[in-house]
Amino acid sequence: MTTDLRQADTARVHTHPSRAVDRDWTTSSVGTTVRDGVELAYEVYDAVPGAPTVMLVPTWAIVPSRFWKAQIGFLARHYRVVTFDGRGSGLSGRPVGAAAYTDGEYAADIVAVLDATATERAVLVTESCGASWAVHVAAKQPSRVTGLLAIAPSCGLDVATPGRDEVPFDEPLDTTRGWAKYNKHYWLGGGYDDFLEFFFGRMFPEPHSTKQIEDCIRWAHELTPQTLADSTSGRLGCDGAVCEPLVPLARQVTCPVLVVHGTDDRIRPQEFGERLAELTGGDLVLLQDAGHGASARDAVKVNHLIAQFVDRVHPSPPRTSWRRAAARPKRALYLSSPIGLGHAQRDVAIAAELRARRPDLQIDWLAQHPVTRVLAQHGERVHPASAWLRNESGHIEHEAGEHDLHAFQALRRMDEILVHNFMVFDEVVADGDYDLVIGDEAWDVDYFLHENPELKRFAFAWMTDFVGWLPMPDGGPREAALTADYNAEMIEQRARFARVRDRSVFVGDPDDVVEGDFGPGLPSIRTWTEANFDFSGYVTGFDPAALGDVERIRSSMGVRPGEKLCLVTVGGSGVGSSLLRRVMDAVPLVRELAPEIRFAFVTGPRIDPESLPAYDGSTVLGYVPDLFRHLAACDVAVVQGGLTTTMELTALNKPFVYVPLRHHFEQNLHVRARLDRYEAGRHLAYEDALDPGALAEAIVKEAGRDVRYRPVATDGAAHAAAMLAGLV
Repeated sequence: MTTDLRQADTARVHTHPSRAVDRDWTTSSVGTTVRDGVELAYEVYDAVPGAPTVMLVPTWAIVPSRFWKAQIGFLARHYRVVTFDGRGSGLSGRPVGAAAYTDGEYAADIVAVLDATATERAVLVTESCGASWAVHVAAKQPSRVTGLLAIAPSCGLDVATPGRDEVPFDEPLDTTRGWAKYNKHYWLGGGYDDFLEFFFGRMFPEPHSTKQIEDCIRWAHELTPQTLADSTSGRLGCDGAVCEPLVPLARQVTCPVLVVHGTDDRIRPQEFGERLAELTGGDLVLLQDAGHGASARDAVKVNHLIAQFVDRVHPSPPRTSWRRAAARPKRALYLSSPIGLGHAQRDVAIAAELRARRPDLQIDWLAQHPVTRVLAQHGERVHPASAWLRNESGHIEHEAGEHDLHAFQALRRMDEILVHNFMVFDEVVADGDYDLVIGDEAWDVDYFLHENPELKRFAFAWMTDFVGWLPMPDGGPREAALTADYNAEMIEQRARFARVRDRSVFVGDPDDVVEGDFGPGLPSIRTWTEANFDFSGYVTGFDPAALGDVERIRSSMGVRPGEKLCLVTVGGSGVGSSLLRRVMDAVPLVRELAPEIRFAFVTGPRIDPESLPAYDGSTVLGYVPDLFRHLAACDVAVVQGGLTTTMELTALNKPFVYVPLRHHFEQNLHVRARLDRYEAGRHLAYEDALDPGALAEAIVKEAGRDVRYRPVATDGAAHAAAMLAGLV
């Protein structure tokens, strides 16, 4: 399972859709420097001319600089940021032997990277072992270090760790219990994986830390057990390595120091942090009930602490203003999920209804593409800070395969983007005097407000059209356990901090909520949702009776009298190109069976229509504003399994075939259950759509069907707005 990953990682050389830093807004560079034959891979982010430099120091060879992923995006918007993989990790070299991994070697690497990046001086931010190396530099080359922030310092101090200190690292043991796993002979003898589970489980003792543990275990498999053994022996002074005592050096540090330590640190107790603060004369912040990996597990708090420290070390003239409360206009900040276009359509309708009830309300939107496309069409004001957001649709498209999206896992792997985007949001509301924040499936805002409730300074309304993370059948016990854990965390957050949400709005009716429970030992999803949400009814954003004549739209697509129009659309993300192509392959067969059927393919804003072929009897369109008007003009449709388009077709009483993305729990479970309740649409698995004949037959059958679905409410936007108006 363990491999030595030394190959170039393109995800770290170019802008990656799942990373928090966009190279469009930061001047960045990637390089290597060589010191004593060891390559050191570094990255520099330079978005703010003249800003002080923050170096994120390596932690231990067991993880690379990607460990700082929750900090880099936020810090890079304010400071010049330098990161590098420590020797033995990531893209840096793997020297052999303990002598190559002493504190002195790591400290010299810090200076080498400062030199290579033309960094005269920097604030050094460390976690775990990195504090020792930063102390070496700050003591011996004080002109290079303007400040030292040490999170969970863990090495070289004269402080005991009961239960760990008694276990030798470099001697064979006859037990593998507890800290006996922290032993190089155990690692080299096949116990490496067991050690990783043990170590990172202790590193993140906080409940619901599955993603942080998974990340670290994955990174730890990028190096061999031998490399980790060498790096640990060097730090401990084993195998001939010589270590310089840290305590005398710590007393020589003269720069400002801030030590941050969790009181539930199970790697090294808080006394380590207290001792380092005492030796350096630094300040101490204790994170109550936090573990060893605070930068990953409590990223928002750590980001604030880093920024406050850097600004104290490098003060700039304050530029603030204040407006008397009575003179402030009523303001709302609207966040609409950018994954597709459905949320944008309904949110614009709700905003219009809200303005009708509160004409003096100013609404700003913190939004990403493709939502911004819809907002521009309706003349809405997009907050300029939206430019700093990292695009969630880009991440989703990167995660997708051929009509395949593990939606739950994709959201888990979006953690870096969610932290970054929340930090943008946090700055916007800190400066904006907003009375109300509306989050339509703004997962980052809802989650991190519950994790940091002290940051809530406004009324907050949460909106969603589904409740409950659900495992897909082929995800097995692991996915079932993970979804249950995520659900349990959400339930606990709501029970403890009900005040975070001033209104929870479910876009639909109680019967639209799936049955079943959140997981073993957890409550019924429908019962819990009924107790914790208000129900607006569905929001289409239009009244089918008011759409008027659709013949103009039909004629614009070449539909002649007596012909039928089949509209094929795949939503606002770029995930649906596979389905478009599958339907295109079936066009000739459909027209053999039913020559009167013409096709119009709508690619949406993130698929280039020029990338698709055109067949006789078909038209390819790009982004279509107010797609529901084209849906009203069609006779039959083929769509993905997204809720918005399928419910629009339901409201319009149009026959349609829907093909959910594989492994997409919302489309396959939540949406399908709702459509079944409305007795709407013909479900077709993508595996069946791979057969052009089967797909053609389904389209022709659906085109000849006279449908009468259950009616869809047309006043959902008004109901939702009425619920929100009372918060302003």
